[in-house]
Amino acid sequence: MALGRGLSELLGEVEAAYENNIDNKNNVRDISLDKIEANPYQPRKVFDDEKLEELSRSIVAHGLLQPVVVVKKSDKYILISGERRFRASKLANLKTIKAIILDIDDKKLREYALIENIQRDDLNVLEIAYSYAGLINEYNVTHEELSNMVFKSRSSITNILRLLTLSGYVQECLSNNKISQGHAKLIVGLSEDDQKNIVDSIVGQRLSVREAEVLVKNMKDRHISNNKNTNQKNISPRFDIKRFDKLIEIFKNDNIDIRVNKNNIKININSNDDIEKILNYFQKNV
Repeated sequence: MALGRGLSELLGEVEAAYENNIDNKNNVRDISLDKIEANPYQPRKVFDDEKLEELSRSIVAHGLLQPVVVVKKSDKYILISGERRFRASKLANLKTIKAIILDIDDKKLREYALIENIQRDDLNVLEIAYSYAGLINEYNVTHEELSNMVFKSRSSITNILRLLTLSGYVQECLSNNKISQGHAKLIVGLSEDDQKNIVDSIVGQRLSVREAEVLVKNMKDRHISNNKNTNQKNISPRFDIKRFDKLIEIFKNDNIDIRVNKNNIKININSNDDIEKILNYFQKNV
């Protein structure tokens, strides 16, 4: 299915299905909450417990103002839209919930969940990232094509998708608003240990994005310095100049001239045999 036409048709189907079924009261039914299962393709993973409690109390006091949307699957129903209302109703210990029943297949179920999510304005940045990734995988689109579809810049989409490379620990902190997207962008590319150390510092010290940027820069500079020192150690001889006195003594009878001063070592050799002798010595003593 072509990208433009396919997604356009899909958006139209979603809108038409909602409008047609909401306008037709005969399609709104009371369904047992026990028979409804969450959409397995739902990108949204984090729900604010306090807001769910508030919604639960509102539903008890005023009833459910907007039905959820489900699809029938054998003797069960799969939720397409309204997971917060569904969870809040269960929290309120209700037995049933008003629902609109659509007739769609599994492929459409995944597509509806993705499209429904990118049109919401209350998703956190990771939920948006997972929705973008789902659309890219589903339609095999480029970042540029996706940017045209969701009316976001290509660089914005690329930066958001990079957040999915963060460790689970950092993603959880981002989802729970312990750190901002600006903080998270600074941490992309660091090792998991470094990510955790930076995030703990941000949260513990309540660092701004600018302060966190300085912290990350200092950490990277330390790593560069440590790597440089390590490389220098690896190529340096593991003995001091004084130990060359022994080398001079060993090869004195072989007419191998070895001269040592503070800054360099000079070895004059006469044949290939001399080279072999010198190399064997270093292999055994370095």
